[in-house]
Amino acid sequence: MALPDLTPEQRAQALEKATRARRRRAEVKAALKSREMALSEVLALADTDEAIAKMKVVALLESLPRVGANTAAILMDEIGIAASRRVRGLGPVQREELVRRFG
Repeated sequence: MALPDLTPEQRAQALEKATRARRRRAEVKAALKSREMALSEVLALADTDEAIAKMKVVALLESLPRVGANTAAILMDEIGIAASRRVRGLGPVQREELVRRFG
């Protein structure tokens, strides 16, 4: 599938939107790491915030204190979450299990 031809103005708007989304995700991950936000708050926020909804679950889990790549992979496997899953795509049972494990 070919990418659409964008005008310079459209390209600048798309770049700005992508930059805002990356910054927002970085803010939320930093808040999780410093325990300013709980995982349940982030999952609730994903219902209204497009940038958070499009974050990969593995990146979300790795931003939690004491959770690295291996722990995140093991948890996702135990809960039944695909490695490519995004936060918006989590089912209610998967969300509940993540909240149960991380308070």
